Amino acid sequence: MIMVTGATGTIGREVTRLLAARGVETLAVTRDPAAAVPPGARRTVGDPSRPDSLAPALARTDGVEALLLSPRAVGGAAAELLALAARHGVRRVVVLSAVTVEYGGGYRRFAEEFERVERAARDAGPAWTFLRCADFAANALAWAPQIRATGAVRGVHPAAATSPVHERDVAEAAVRTLLDPGHEGRAYALTGPQSLTQRERARLIGAALGREVRFEEIPPEALRRALLAQGLPEDVPDRLIGYAAACLREPGPTTDTVTRLLGRPALPFATWAAEHTAAFADGGRPGQQGAARA
Repeated sequence: MIMVTGATGTIGREVTRLLAARGVETLAVTRDPAAAVPPGARRTVGDPSRPDSLAPALARTDGVEALLLSPRAVGGAAAELLALAARHGVRRVVVLSAVTVEYGGGYRRFAEEFERVERAARDAGPAWTFLRCADFAANALAWAPQIRATGAVRGVHPAAATSPVHERDVAEAAVRTLLDPGHEGRAYALTGPQSLTQRERARLIGAALGREVRFEEIPPEALRRALLAQGLPEDVPDRLIGYAAACLREPGPTTDTVTRLLGRPALPFATWAAEHTAAFADGGRPGQQGAARA
């Protein structure tokens, strides 16, 4: 059985769906007793940032063999949760980490958060694998309200370039490393296939919608206020603004790791944009706003 923390987030939800579709026994961790989980998965109510709340699920007689750990879901309790998992016989841990651990970029304190989780995983005992992800393509959902309202993106550093990774690629990599042998003690840097500036991403969203989407540069503080007004967590503006500033000076990495892991090309941002037009079109669906959560 596999336990998925952050199971209602962008990556965790897709991992849960893929595992359940394969017939793998899956425990989807959620704080919300009413949260929907994919058919075939079991919902377990608990708060990963309070590991004791997951002790009953980890102590199941049928056993949790592997854990997908989302640092955003676990907060500062990663070491405690990993120690608890090890005591209950978990043998494999896959950590959703960030490319900034390996390549730098952005405010140092955010990379240090992922480094602490990686150290905790190394020290806990179970076999570990780190998926160091580039910025998610789904972070562009933070642009959805303004694109719907004005047909434009208002942001910082339009020439900042990264290779955004599709959430499906990350989820499939997580499933592969959770289920298949040979990934123990490995750290994989997952990116999209193409380096794109923020202006180019706005253009690709416009192409998917069949109309122009402009990128209008604004001061960082104005963007910070706008993102907080959307209800995003307080750390999100600094993560986005800091990384954009770093990638203006030096583009983020582009790797072929997704292709090597999955045996197919990484999905381009244009594919992601075409799949999410409803979020950006007039009358976009509720719940399609905000930066991605793992």
